Amino acid sequence: MSRSERLLGLIQILRRHRRPVSGRTLADEMGVSIRTLYRDIATLQGQGAPIEGEAGLGYVLKPGFMLPPLMFSDEEIEAIVLGSRWVAKQPDKRLAAAATDALAKIAAVLPDDLREDLDATTLLVGPRSDNLEAIDLGIVRQAIREERKLGFLYRDAGGAASERLVWPFALAFFDKVRVMAAWCETRQDFRHFRADRMSDLTATGIRYPRRRQAMLKEWRATLDAPRLNARRDDSA
Repeated sequence: MSRSERLLGLIQILRRHRRPVSGRTLADEMGVSIRTLYRDIATLQGQGAPIEGEAGLGYVLKPGFMLPPLMFSDEEIEAIVLGSRWVAKQPDKRLAAAATDALAKIAAVLPDDLREDLDATTLLVGPRSDNLEAIDLGIVRQAIREERKLGFLYRDAGGAASERLVWPFALAFFDKVRVMAAWCETRQDFRHFRADRMSDLTATGIRYPRRRQAMLKEWRATLDAPRLNARRDDSA
């Protein structure tokens, strides 16, 4: 673990404790010596983290603390910027707006020199992909978060339409298409659905009977079975 990762981890531990916690407890959770713990706390305090307390009394992080931008390396900032700019180019309007807002918040707290580097970055994203989808991907993402069933009309590659009721658990973003992975009640199996072939999307509000993470794990296991994959892909 790098020192920057260790300092970030210490901040996260302090955030979990609302009352003062002893240096020994913090050191044990971090897996470091008490001397290293005291040195890390002094470093964070020197960077402006409002950590109150002292050896023998315990430490507490005052609420409302925002991580200083120096917690990010140059490459970490570039990764955040590049990822945010890519999402901002996607046809999911709400997610694109959220990425733009997040990037603006990051830029607002960067030191002047890093903000200039951000504006002059050579890490660029290509043109926005065409918005060929008639559905609101925000509804799909919300259904995945809340583990709710979705209903819609789906057209396959040949144009044949069928009504589907599914349990969505993942949404993949490709350059030209978005694909939803779900358990399909009609097919009684995992299926992949291209968002540009979906219409009449309905958020049922009905919770599906399995946990999203359990289905995601099971679905990933099927990716190792190419013969099964061939029949499970409705997105072809």
